[in-house]
Amino acid sequence: MKFEIELEGKLRRVELAHAGEIARWAIDGRALEADAVEVSPGVYSILIDGKSFEVRVEPKGDGSLQVTTGRRECAAALRDPRQWKRYRGAGIAAEGRQQVTAPMPGKIVRVLAKTGDSVEAGQGLLVVEAMKMQNEIRSPKSGKLERLLVVEGQTVNAGEVVATVA
Repeated sequence: MKFEIELEGKLRRVELAHAGEIARWAIDGRALEADAVEVSPGVYSILIDGKSFEVRVEPKGDGSLQVTTGRRECAAALRDPRQWKRYRGAGIAAEGRQQVTAPMPGKIVRVLAKTGDSVEAGQGLLVVEAMKMQNEIRSPKSGKLERLLVVEGQTVNAGEVVATVA
């Protein structure tokens, strides 16, 4: 997985690859020995080159993130290059009834909305876990969650319809 993180105005390219149980990280092309575990929502325990850090990540209203470790705080923004590819033209595609599909095979670990709920475009509907990474599946449009086709603990295949938003 490749993505970009903007930390206090400086853009960093991050790569994450899994080789079995081992995660391999690279930041700006430099290999890094690190392990990260979410210990509670928004709180991560990170081990980098033998040093342990507790990091809190809180979303801000403008879509950016507030990252805190120890006494240091910084503003961050996460940019996933796949985001543009997945949602370009979304204004046109988000008209009418939309089927929401699983972007990758995995296990549904959390259901964030229920059938009949009013949802906003970009609001989280489900969390799917794949290769020990949790990914939020979001609503493609504002509307009503018409059908939810999965439950927590269920496995899904890539491209499988998991919900319908009307």
